Amino acid sequence: MLQIRIDRPSPAMETRPPLPAPERTALFLDLDGTLAAIEPTPEAVGPSPRRTALLRELLGRLDGRVAVLSGRPIADIDRILEGAVTAVAGVHGLERRMPDGRLERVPAHPALGRVEETLASFARGQRGLLVESKPQSVALHYRGHPPAGDACLDIAHRLAAVHELGVQEGHMVVELRTPGPDKGDSVRAFMADPAFRDAVPVAVGDDLTDEHAFEAVLGHQGWGVLVGAPRPTSALYRLDDPDAVQGWLDQEALRTRLIL
Repeated sequence: MLQIRIDRPSPAMETRPPLPAPERTALFLDLDGTLAAIEPTPEAVGPSPRRTALLRELLGRLDGRVAVLSGRPIADIDRILEGAVTAVAGVHGLERRMPDGRLERVPAHPALGRVEETLASFARGQRGLLVESKPQSVALHYRGHPPAGDACLDIAHRLAAVHELGVQEGHMVVELRTPGPDKGDSVRAFMADPAFRDAVPVAVGDDLTDEHAFEAVLGHQGWGVLVGAPRPTSALYRLDDPDAVQGWLDQEALRTRLIL
């Protein structure tokens, strides 16, 4: 079972992140809850001309050192971001597209089909639940019926124990995933690539899955930015919401324009 351990709360949770030096920075950005507001259903999140233009500008100013780390499959990330970012980790790190376009994927666990059928049957008996199928995992969303959260977590953990799957909890969702790399592993893989090597990594994210990325960037002398309400975290800074994230990234793009 996938577990996230937070060794210490951030000492600077109310501090707005600084604008890092553009010639040295690498950005690792979560999608839902960070670059885009969380919607009632995953498919409700779509492209944004402002967001796409901002990402393309940052890619140019940072010499391509921008990666997106998301729980969504890569194909869905490309749909939302209009293919603006090449370096992408999908399904929390179980699939990865490197800066040169090379794809790496962990084979799906053979039990996922049976697990999805069980979760779909469970969801039909509860109003407001949504089962989302991914290449290497299956997610059970209970945003439409929060009182069902405990029951969703219970069935997820029981299925994981039977089939030896990982459990990833998030905002009103629990996911059963093929065992394998997480977002922190993706940060380390990108940082080992020539396109990112020797940069100072900055990870931005809102959910528990992003703690792996926050820990990984600390190991490379970088730092994390938590998006949302304060909580125990390995991030050193905080922003309120996706609008604040885009505003901060806009400032970074402007600062870089002025320097250049």
